[in-house]
Amino acid sequence: MRQGRVEVISGPMFAGKSEELLRRVRRAGIAGRRIEVFTHRLDVRRGADLVSSHAGAAHPARSAASALDVEALADPAADLVAVDEAQFFGQDLVAVADRLAVRGAVVVVTGLDVTFDRRPFEPLPSLMALAERVTKLTAICLVCGADALFHERVEPVRESAVQVVAEHVGGEDKYQARCRLHVRR
Repeated sequence: MRQGRVEVISGPMFAGKSEELLRRVRRAGIAGRRIEVFTHRLDVRRGADLVSSHAGAAHPARSAASALDVEALADPAADLVAVDEAQFFGQDLVAVADRLAVRGAVVVVTGLDVTFDRRPFEPLPSLMALAERVTKLTAICLVCGADALFHERVEPVRESAVQVVAEHVGGEDKYQARCRLHVRR
């Protein structure tokens, strides 16, 4: 039986999480591994059915609306199951990642571990506790150039009853990386 595990790549926006995920996917492909890549249906910033980085790297992906969809759609023979933007999948992703790893897959999950207002952003903290390997990345503070653990909203988001979560999906147009000294309190 294959030995599965959970790997988490976390950090703030602009830290290179998707870039690192894509690097691991490329390496698994070179090694001849069977790969499944997933992104959340809400994240269509650079097109649907695609995991891409701010640096321009990209890989085809399957869009899923929930963690249970990831589990249902993932090929049972997959050696690597990669999930980008884990924060959109909710707490169910913790149990799904565990079941996929028990099944023998290496499950690589990326996502934000902290919200724009510096609170833990589930399911990443719970996934980090479950993971055999955790890589915590930093971005670069746009104020001073120091390592940035945080990101903050720089454009107000309209709070409406329709698609509130989708309104929070954004990039440099809505968020900037900040160090501890320069993040708003």
